[in-house]
Amino acid sequence: MKGEGEWHRRKHGASKCRVWRKIHIGIDEETLEIRAVEVTSSNAGDAPMLPELLKQIGLDRQIATVTADGAYDTRACHDAIADRGAAEIIPPRRNAMPWKRDSAGARARNEILRASKPLGRALWRNWSGSHRRSRVETKMNCVKLLGQRLMSRDFDRLVAEVQIRAAVLNRFTALGIPLTVAMG
Repeated sequence: MKGEGEWHRRKHGASKCRVWRKIHIGIDEETLEIRAVEVTSSNAGDAPMLPELLKQIGLDRQIATVTADGAYDTRACHDAIADRGAAEIIPPRRNAMPWKRDSAGARARNEILRASKPLGRALWRNWSGSHRRSRVETKMNCVKLLGQRLMSRDFDRLVAEVQIRAAVLNRFTALGIPLTVAMG
């Protein structure tokens, strides 16, 4: 005699376990082009991907600022940003305490913490320009407008498909942003 789950499996077949993929992107704030793309499984966090995204941007390209949300308030993220010589705009977590370890990333994070304490979180976000991270959310919405689903099943082909989508969006962005020229 078979139990209910065993009967259901025999009658209807094994359930299909869906595998979700996450796309992590880094954009250029001035041109709004996608500069870095990383594809991971659904169980990978966002913060560990930041150093990988920064590695995709060549060392010959200057990075002025890295803007992210509070999930990126980790030592690895702050150190990776400091190694590239960029300014960071990452709000500290609500219960944040100064870090004791003396590194460039820890010093920058402690400065943000010192600045945000007297101002308050809302004023610090307005003062620092933290709202600019919404541009990457807008770009992610554009990625989704190209289609919610990826066609490839193989992971390497799936990564290639995402990179092609990024190239298409970069071309659309280049065609759609007007150039403004000052007249004498």
